[in-house]
Amino acid sequence: MIKVSVMYPYGPEARFDHDYYRNQHMPLIKRRMGAALRYYSVDKGLSGGTPNLPATYVGMCHLLCDSLETYHASFDPHAEELFGDIRHFTDQTPVVQISEVIVENSSESET
Repeated sequence: MIKVSVMYPYGPEARFDHDYYRNQHMPLIKRRMGAALRYYSVDKGLSGGTPNLPATYVGMCHLLCDSLETYHASFDPHAEELFGDIRHFTDQTPVVQISEVIVENSSESET
């Protein structure tokens, strides 16, 4: 499984509409990618590593797909539309990282 993380840097003047991101942009991605997008999550930055530091990212999402090929086959045909929608919720340029998921659920206790 792979995870595509799209992160929007925090800045004191950064504009980011979390409601639009959650209720419009992410469902649009899901509609375009269809079943290839296994699931996604959305994060809202609260703080940095210590309580007095601002969050590194004002918002981010994580898209999980079975493979890099599946992701590209379902996302790339819609990339122009999806990237074009970014202006509706932020003025920040996203940072994108694609990772292989090594552990999907570590909440089970080890005995």
